[in-house]
Amino acid sequence: MFTGLIEDTGRVASFRRQGEAGILIVATALPTADIAIGDSVAVNGACLTVTARCDGSLSFDVSPESISRTTTGKFSNGNRVNLERALRLGDRLGGHIVSGHIDCAGQLTRSEQRAGNHQLEFTLPPEHARYLVEKGSVTIDGISLTVNAISRERFSVNIIPHTYSNTTLEQLRIGDSVNIETDIIGKYVERLTSPWKSEGGLSMKTLEENGFI
Repeated sequence: MFTGLIEDTGRVASFRRQGEAGILIVATALPTADIAIGDSVAVNGACLTVTARCDGSLSFDVSPESISRTTTGKFSNGNRVNLERALRLGDRLGGHIVSGHIDCAGQLTRSEQRAGNHQLEFTLPPEHARYLVEKGSVTIDGISLTVNAISRERFSVNIIPHTYSNTTLEQLRIGDSVNIETDIIGKYVERLTSPWKSEGGLSMKTLEENGFI
């Protein structure tokens, strides 16, 4: 579990495909001596397992599922990536609850500067857009952000100067792909209420009969 608060922007030292899978090595300023083999690290929002480490770099096995669901398969040597270590019990939850399981890839369609801030607009498939709400949370390349506005296939976010300059957002160009994780709470609510949907939908009567009100 993560918070979406980026600890370091590392650089891809190498990404080597092995059939449908791959091996990723990332150079980082994180204290690698404190990171154990088997620990989870979010790389551009994708939860990956550390398989090897040395002073200044971490290695990860990347599964076919991760390559098909995320932008990891497009990494080139030198690419900057957002890094965050897994949340520890007792840490402050400064962002929001982030699982590190990417839902889909989106594309940057608009970037505007306003009063020193950057307003970015992204596309995403409509089947995932339903989990976003105005002023709710979304994770873009591992960064916890607040949704400004949402339509059927697009949403926008506001980026303060600190976040813009201390993450990979400043390197994004129109048309670039990003990893998107929608708010996990909405997905659980939909799953838990799905039996009632098949029986005619939710209503005040249904909620009352099941003890919710």
